[in-house]
Amino acid sequence: MKTGFLATAAAAVVVTASVAAGAATLDTVKQRGFVQCGVNAGLPGFGNPDSAGNWTGLDVDYCRAVAVAIFNDPNKVKFTPLSAQQRFPAIQSGEVDLLSRNTTATLTRDTSVGLNFAPVTYYDGQGFMVTKKLGVKSAKELNGATVCVQSGTTTELNLADYFRSNNMSYNPVVIESNDEVNAAYFAGRCDVLTTDMSGLAGTRAGVAPVPDDHVILPEVISKEPLAPAVRHGDDQWFDIVKWTVYATIQAEEFGINSKNIDEFGNSQNPDIQRFLGTSPGMGKALGLDEKWAYNVVKKIGNYGEIFDRNVGPGTPLKLERGLNALWTKGGLMYAEPFR
Repeated sequence: MKTGFLATAAAAVVVTASVAAGAATLDTVKQRGFVQCGVNAGLPGFGNPDSAGNWTGLDVDYCRAVAVAIFNDPNKVKFTPLSAQQRFPAIQSGEVDLLSRNTTATLTRDTSVGLNFAPVTYYDGQGFMVTKKLGVKSAKELNGATVCVQSGTTTELNLADYFRSNNMSYNPVVIESNDEVNAAYFAGRCDVLTTDMSGLAGTRAGVAPVPDDHVILPEVISKEPLAPAVRHGDDQWFDIVKWTVYATIQAEEFGINSKNIDEFGNSQNPDIQRFLGTSPGMGKALGLDEKWAYNVVKKIGNYGEIFDRNVGPGTPLKLERGLNALWTKGGLMYAEPFR
């Protein structure tokens, strides 16, 4: 009994210390003068630096959106490129304030890993890419294939489940670095590359020597709701990230974008007044300026703008909205009420 009591007490101290250490993230960020954001080391459309070190991508835009919500400045953010295996220790230790790195929200990550996931910014699913010369039309034809997969990801687990459930065998080539996984596939070490469908599209468009030599198979074998995450222990910081994501989605539902937002300044719609801060209260509730949502949309855009410029049909990825359309248009994007 005594041992159990001491163990419980020790755990309580650890949790209390963790909460205390994490409870002032907003203050720490303000004192530092920027948001430290963990991103992919290089995934076209989501998190990718150019030769000058300028970062772009859907995940990157959400890092910038949080910076705007706090500082009204999209440049008050610094990016930490992280591998799949580095990402969780980085957010757990406080090396980064926010993880916005094509990360799937799951039960175990939400509990034992100690993460709080913000709303989903991209609904995805795992798929397979092969060379056209392989002559494969379906994932059901991959029995005995050699498959390149990144370690430390849900992708690795889903791959095993899919082949087992379909009574097929495969030979995995498991590599930690995403760049090295891609290099192995394009060097011909594997028949198949597997990751999220958006990642396959980005890799084919931005990494493949000849994109048209590769085809993404039609099967989607998993649910991969990709979302930003913060560590447990700071409800205010979680609320700020959560509602920043919702602001971009709600703006699109209102028909508000970065170009027309000033036309809504005199709106008599109470919902829009609360959203834009002309009717105060929402900013105070978060510990932010009342115009935080206005600033986010003005400087970053609504969800549709963020999607279109990074991964949409007009980009090399050529992705359609699909599940990432608003709920009013048959998709899953839905913001909780601003009230």
